[in-house]
Amino acid sequence: MVTEKTTAELFRHLTTSGVKIIDVRPVEAYNGWKLNNETRGGHIAGAKSLPVKWLKYIDWIEIVRRKNILPENEIVVYGYSSEETQEVAERFLKSGYEKVFVYNHFVDEWAVNPDLPMQKLERYKKLVSAEWVNQLISGRKPTEYENDNFVVAHAHYRNRDAYLSGHIPGAIDIDTNALEAEDTWNRRSPEELKKALEEHGITADTTVILYGKYMDPDNDDQFPGSAAGDIGAIRNAFIMLYAGVKDVRILNGGFQSWLDAGFETSFTDEIKKKAADFGASIPQKPELAVDTPEAKEMIAAPNAELVCVRSYPEYIGEVSGYNYIEAKGRIPGAVFADCGSDAYHMENYRNVDHTTREFHETAEIWINNGITPDKHLAFYCGTGWRGSEAWFNAWLMGWPRVSVYDGGWFEWSNDPKNPYETGVPEENLTPS
Repeated sequence: MVTEKTTAELFRHLTTSGVKIIDVRPVEAYNGWKLNNETRGGHIAGAKSLPVKWLKYIDWIEIVRRKNILPENEIVVYGYSSEETQEVAERFLKSGYEKVFVYNHFVDEWAVNPDLPMQKLERYKKLVSAEWVNQLISGRKPTEYENDNFVVAHAHYRNRDAYLSGHIPGAIDIDTNALEAEDTWNRRSPEELKKALEEHGITADTTVILYGKYMDPDNDDQFPGSAAGDIGAIRNAFIMLYAGVKDVRILNGGFQSWLDAGFETSFTDEIKKKAADFGASIPQKPELAVDTPEAKEMIAAPNAELVCVRSYPEYIGEVSGYNYIEAKGRIPGAVFADCGSDAYHMENYRNVDHTTREFHETAEIWINNGITPDKHLAFYCGTGWRGSEAWFNAWLMGWPRVSVYDGGWFEWSNDPKNPYETGVPEENLTPS
């Protein structure tokens, strides 16, 4: 058996350099959900999220190293059960980590003591688990839900086959084209949004749970975004919140989380039940969206940043990123917030199981790049999807003034009067 740490010993370790505290509970518990009736939700301050579920991945040790958990570190593993902590601790030992310990009193000693520091994601309730959704559609009352009116929506881009090939029971499908214009990719007009939301049975007071299906997007396809419904779901969430839907939630990990949980899959083409009226003027939250004139003001403002959520080849102008955008380059003055490999992937914002990345890691990367919560931030990409997902991360963290620059590179580059840059930015060049 691996040696166990006491609560007092672990508390002293919080300020000890080189000690890594590892939380092996589900990501939802790490974020703030009380999955074991603990007194306080969240995680031990400074802990890293490494769910026991990830042990099944062949590249587990690579995941660990990317989190900067190194063999020279002292490792303390904790979770809900001693069996799970022991299992993960033994994997560390087998992987060449020598200083490995377990802590088995998170629920009965740490979480009950308000003097012991914990952290949680500010808007953790907006990232729900497959179990939470299953309770909801089964007629039970899941925690942190007080409504009696909900819609579960499977998001896709012109790909109903993604929905018909298997979805959450009772879920309707929603094409991103219902909420964003096909010619500009920007959010639709208030009148169009009102009509579309009502047609999908959604009012301002409806709790909407969105998810998508990741289907290995390929840039050689005519419509690569049709395989990136996981990003499309968050794009829809942004537009719904902008419009005025008060309670919008994302199934963390998308349809993959539903499959991983082993719940039933439906192939029924559910009929949408139209709502009589949205119930509020649109938009209720116009500040969530930024258009080109304001984007230009933000570039020049000392207390604002335009944040580029694209791949590095797009950022330096090697590729446009899209088969329908010819212009290559970046908006001068924008801060780079690397999405991942291309326009249809968000690896740098996702875990291996497609759940949202540990929020401390995202915040640290942003802050090191000058993307800080004291500024007004407008996230953008090519057409709004990746920008919406980065925005969603900041919104979940409770950063006070975050928006999406809706037009993005597509709109910016379509106006020849707008400046652009290519190549490696001068500040990133190493002096010879």
